[in-house]
Amino acid sequence: MFRKLACILIVLFIFLSLTFASSADLSVGVKKGDWIEYSVTYTGSPSQGHDVNWARMEVTDVQGTSISVSITSRYPNGSTEVFNSTLNLATGKLIDDFIIPAKLNADDTFLDQNLGNVTISRSDQHTYADASRMVLYASASKNTYVWDKATGVSVEGTSQQPDYSMHTIVEDTNMWKPSQGSDFSILLLAAAIVLVAIVALAVFAVRYRKKKMSK
Repeated sequence: MFRKLACILIVLFIFLSLTFASSADLSVGVKKGDWIEYSVTYTGSPSQGHDVNWARMEVTDVQGTSISVSITSRYPNGSTEVFNSTLNLATGKLIDDFIIPAKLNADDTFLDQNLGNVTISRSDQHTYADASRMVLYASASKNTYVWDKATGVSVEGTSQQPDYSMHTIVEDTNMWKPSQGSDFSILLLAAAIVLVAIVALAVFAVRYRKKKMSK
């Protein structure tokens, strides 16, 4: 009896250890207050209720691998709908793979409770929301996905349905800054340096001229 109980406890300990190790390896790339907005277009005719043309997802809480989100969808007639849900990277509850573990690489896999293990096919540099980002690609069940590597957030995707196909792409977010903003700051700094140099040369020239005339 004691031996059987000991075996059960050992198996339970190993299972919990593996589960904890698996969760510990998952990197969460979002935090409370992060948001991202998408535009949605269609080829074909989606039925009413499936014709969302804009959406916004905001992270409302993060606890370990559990991520609470609020998703606002807008329809062509201007009406909106709010959907609150909790994702879990460890259990694979990802809804439509809105957020996956961050910092994955090509050939890495993650769990989706509806699709099973999804494999990252490749990574590449691409511009999203006016910034150059390293992104991850995958395909599953007639859908294609693109995620931002650093955050794990979806930035683009296509979904093929019997009567239509849907294309979703990020249009704005507070999770990264547009690249041109940084470029603009650099240009302003360069312009300021040039201006200071011109003023300094002008002052030097005036003083040199006065000094020469006084002799």
